[in-house]
Amino acid sequence: MDAAASIPAKSVRGAGLCRTLHWLATGQIDPRQLCEIHLEAIARIDPQLHAFLDVRPALVREQAQAAEHRRREGPIGRLDGVAVAVKDNFDVAGYPTTAGMVSRKANIAQQDSHVVAKLRAAGAVLIGKTNLDEGALGAVTDNPHFGPTHNPFRHGYTAGGSSGGSAAAVAAGLATAAIGSDTLGSIRIPASYCGVCALKPTHGEISARGLVPAARRLDAVGLIAREVGDLAVLLHVLAGYDADDPRSRRRRVALSPPDWEPGALRCGLLPDLSSAGVEPAVIEVFEAALAKLQHELGERVALDFSDWPWPKMRRAGLLLMEAEMLNTFADDVDQASPAFHKMLDFAARQSAADYVAADRTIDFAVLKARRVFARVDVLAMPTTPQGAFPLGSHVPDSQADLTAFASLSGCPAVCIPMGSLPDGMPIGMQFVASPGSDLRLLELAEVCAAALDAAPVYPVSGEQ
Repeated sequence: MDAAASIPAKSVRGAGLCRTLHWLATGQIDPRQLCEIHLEAIARIDPQLHAFLDVRPALVREQAQAAEHRRREGPIGRLDGVAVAVKDNFDVAGYPTTAGMVSRKANIAQQDSHVVAKLRAAGAVLIGKTNLDEGALGAVTDNPHFGPTHNPFRHGYTAGGSSGGSAAAVAAGLATAAIGSDTLGSIRIPASYCGVCALKPTHGEISARGLVPAARRLDAVGLIAREVGDLAVLLHVLAGYDADDPRSRRRRVALSPPDWEPGALRCGLLPDLSSAGVEPAVIEVFEAALAKLQHELGERVALDFSDWPWPKMRRAGLLLMEAEMLNTFADDVDQASPAFHKMLDFAARQSAADYVAADRTIDFAVLKARRVFARVDVLAMPTTPQGAFPLGSHVPDSQADLTAFASLSGCPAVCIPMGSLPDGMPIGMQFVASPGSDLRLLELAEVCAAALDAAPVYPVSGEQ
């Protein structure tokens, strides 16, 4: 059967991971056909979108051919033939790892990061490396050296960041799934702006070895896909203890099983989103989504966050990032942008006592999360206080205010589309739960995503 003729390229590019795996398993498409569909779309669309920094068609085709051989002769990997994009702050052997810094274009990785090695072992086709903010320090993906990534839903608008290239690639149908990093929200912010699903796992659940560090106490490997179920597949493939990562999480028991009964949940809510800086249009979409989830979210509990100063908490995490980056990018600052210099210079002027105060703020976040999840099973809130905005316009300081809670406390968080803003741009809802409850959280998010039915019509036909 001519699979390319039986399944239109637009349908292939718009499909989720699980559907793609079904087509591959049943022979309705083969890895080489899948590869060519994505490469053609990248060649046609990405010059305007700029989700990718490095795509090597010959190497991609070699991977696809090997995946096709395995599917024919065995053994088959869990992701054999699936196109996965990788943020360019993860090592991929033979590729430079720029971390968004022009000075690192010649830094060729000698071996794969832990996550990339697991993707290869599962048979994934690494379609390319994606754009990000300079040093992964930002939430816009308007890189001064490599250019901006545009939001697939509206050219000239931000895709969010710092994993903006990964989110844009998935939303535009240039990859089936993508890997990024999340330190204060760098996976969930672009997922919200681009209308895709994302998971920031429990801290240490997926090894960060081979990821250029931003703040190791906060860094998490993040997953992006179009459907929540796809995130669960990726988590099963990538999670696990890594003895060579000092922050890898060794479980005494397995991840909590997905056994929540949605109607019996206790769902925590913030009593006043406006006081947390959430824009009225986002509040309206969020409240409409909550109204559709009366059964799924069970009992509603108003939580007291009066002791959580949103900007101060985000700022504490940012100081940890800036301080660590003084070391990470010590050899790169001469070629960095003035804006990057300014942020690192700020950290250089702080004292050791300032750093300790910020570190203790993170300890408070851990304790705050324990108190929250002693009262409720899950916390629901918007992912971002605002939607995507034009590139080159004022960048809100508050972009990571809502995502920082899960990052600072080490909790898992899932982002799903919850609707569209008045300007037509997508916006996300975020679920946060206690450490180790990743699978339960994904199950709940999948139930809620089905009830909301708010996933946007992805722009996979080539129009920007």
